Amino acid sequence: MEENYSFIPYHHVRYSDQETIKRSEEHYRYLNTRRTVRNFSPDPVPLEAIDHIILSASTAPSGANKQPWIFCVVTNQEIKAQIRVAAEEEEYLSYHGRMKDEWVKDLAHLGTNWQKPFLETAPLLIAIFRKSYNLENGQKTSNYYVTESVGIACGMLLEAIHYCGLVALTHTPSPMNFLNAILKRPENEKPFLLIPVGYPEKETLVPDIKRKGLGEVCVKY
Repeated sequence: MEENYSFIPYHHVRYSDQETIKRSEEHYRYLNTRRTVRNFSPDPVPLEAIDHIILSASTAPSGANKQPWIFCVVTNQEIKAQIRVAAEEEEYLSYHGRMKDEWVKDLAHLGTNWQKPFLETAPLLIAIFRKSYNLENGQKTSNYYVTESVGIACGMLLEAIHYCGLVALTHTPSPMNFLNAILKRPENEKPFLLIPVGYPEKETLVPDIKRKGLGEVCVKY
């Protein structure tokens, strides 16, 4: 049986080659100023800005346009404290046996450890969940390319955060099932990332690291 699908006109701005190159270089230089920050100011962030940031992330492409993501914004101090306690329990176990010695050694130059005070200090946390399937009136419906789709959305989320003059940290305590319990999320949602968001603390320092050059990350055929 043939089905009818609705389509609308797509409006696109095409730039000259010179303008395209200029914009690409400007965008790279802008994004290259983004850094992961672990020292947050407790100063509040306007939640209307966070709404727009999440809407920006939700413009990401997804398998069959299922948009299999949920962004949970946590500003409640008691809930943030619960998340910190649970995350540190998992991180302590990771740093004291779960992670291989090589992994711990590779993290040493970043100055990280099992303690995560930023989970309370940052004015808000965004917990991203991937919906492995949908639940509608007790019925399961499929989602497709869930990990890829949510990963793209998280990348766009980080860019939107940076664009607004805020900083973030991609935090991945493993396992993260405690987020389902604390935030009372349903069984079809699995934690993907936990991102503290805010302004950097005054006199914030970041590791002196270098990003790989084009020749190290790009192969042309």
